[in-house]
Amino acid sequence: MSNIDYLAITASGDDRVGLVERFTSRVLDAGGNIEESRMAVLGGQFAILMLISGPWHALTKLEDRMAGIGEELGLSILHKRTRPQERPVPLVPYRVNVVAMDHPGIVHKMAEFFSRQGINIEELGTETYPAPHTGTPMFSVNITIGVPANMHLPTLRGDFFDYCDNLNLDAVMEPARG
Repeated sequence: MSNIDYLAITASGDDRVGLVERFTSRVLDAGGNIEESRMAVLGGQFAILMLISGPWHALTKLEDRMAGIGEELGLSILHKRTRPQERPVPLVPYRVNVVAMDHPGIVHKMAEFFSRQGINIEELGTETYPAPHTGTPMFSVNITIGVPANMHLPTLRGDFFDYCDNLNLDAVMEPARG
């Protein structure tokens, strides 16, 4: 039995310079350690996803301070105790990139394909941008998936590329590099 506990935090608020420094200092002051994090500015909002580890008492101290931290920094904060993810079957990380003219439903179609295959989406990021020269609105989605080690990869890749071709999506699927 490990004496390290885990706390998952989701926080968002108006973006401003110094927010990451101020938030992470509160985590450190309570005795927590940042295991993993994702941070992004979306519109004028800043969002944090973070996994904190530490002894039970340090995370309890951080949980007790969370409402005050949120008020002080102007953040809406959700937090929940968690544990490291256990995987019954080893997963091989793959990166998927899909680019197409922007239209509704691309993320849903990608999620639908991988869900039907029993593959979990580990991370997903999207962006829109104007195409060079034409200015046509383009959409790009970058996904990291965990492919079960016992899955037949050539079949998965073939099915995925056929699926994307039918939807007029340009796609790449390759092993994730460390």
